[in-house]
Amino acid sequence: MGLPERGMSPDEVIATLTHKRARDARWQDGRTFGMVYDGGPGVHEVAQRTAELFLHENALNTRAFPSLAEIQSDVVGATAELFHAPPGAAGFMTSGGTESILMAVKAARERGREERGVIAPEMVVAASAHAAFHKAAHYFGVRLHKVDVDATWRADVDAMAERVTDETVLVVGSAPQYPQGVIDPIPELAALAASTGASMHVDACMGGFVLPFMELNGEAIPPWDFRVEGVTTISADIHKLGYAPKGASVLVHRTKELRRYQTFVFDDWLGGFYASPGMQGSRPGLPMATAWAVMHHLGLEGYRDLTQTTVDAARRMVAGVRSIDGLAVLGQPEAQLLAIAVAPGFADRLDAFEIGDALQARGWFLDRQTPPDSLHATVSAGNASVIDEFLGDLRLCVAERVGVRAADRSTNYATLE
Repeated sequence: MGLPERGMSPDEVIATLTHKRARDARWQDGRTFGMVYDGGPGVHEVAQRTAELFLHENALNTRAFPSLAEIQSDVVGATAELFHAPPGAAGFMTSGGTESILMAVKAARERGREERGVIAPEMVVAASAHAAFHKAAHYFGVRLHKVDVDATWRADVDAMAERVTDETVLVVGSAPQYPQGVIDPIPELAALAASTGASMHVDACMGGFVLPFMELNGEAIPPWDFRVEGVTTISADIHKLGYAPKGASVLVHRTKELRRYQTFVFDDWLGGFYASPGMQGSRPGLPMATAWAVMHHLGLEGYRDLTQTTVDAARRMVAGVRSIDGLAVLGQPEAQLLAIAVAPGFADRLDAFEIGDALQARGWFLDRQTPPDSLHATVSAGNASVIDEFLGDLRLCVAERVGVRAADRSTNYATLE
């Protein structure tokens, strides 16, 4: 496993890496419902050409690379506008949704400490909130209270209110939440946060580049963004339905004053003044620049078109799944996310994970999740052309696997090696 004695030629390197990819998920064919989101050939081209320009640039010090300072400002500003942020809103780009969530929790902790003297910080989240909030709690020493969702899979505001105390620095809602694709009651959660002076974070990592364009396309969307009084931060991933390459996310703060709680500053080092807005020190310029490129290549019109294609495909998928005896879609998905489960009364005949294995054998990839056992799908524009083929294979898999239960019950959403 060590380095070769003689270096490989460029052709050998590419051939070897191509071979390693042979068993990877086939996202280019539209057969992967998650992980990678395909915006089409034009998006690929502009991202690849931009990547060559910014392959080695480093946003650790934007005095050396002022282009990256401008790029970040443009991206954050455009995102804040999509979220109806007030004048003076500010933010930073991060490496992905997890880092955006980590920084939102860190900022809430610092704010609670400085403004209210909180020394034993707590946050309140629904059971549907992304696992990154638990990661943040572990990293930053914030006690996390997890509350069960209600019958519609949304955050239970009354139950969460029972866990809010004077030590609460953050209340969390999702738009939409990942597991079942429903939008939490953001106005009620924001009011709950405001009642104790806590920050209110909306995790729109999955919906931030979908919901605004659904609304522009004439859809009625429940209130979720900065138009809701009390929302202090919103996270959104450009590398999801923003169709940019990994890893590009944004954390937007309602005000620049609130943003300062995100940044780590240290001025007692022999190397001079150090400040960093995220977990990273060196920050690759490539994802930042490709996000800018894709956003400006697509514009509002391009995103509206891709969003319409995506939402239409997701709704066809939901209807198709519900037409198959023995299957159900959990809750009422509001955008591009859905969870496929075994319908009530069929648990003795069908197993969601076994159906997932059968689909994977046919080249389809969906994540497993539980409870309850279900197959998770994030639909994007790249899946639209194969929805009917998927539903046909799903119907066959259900028929073939009656009475069979998968031995492997794992639900890994993880890097295993």
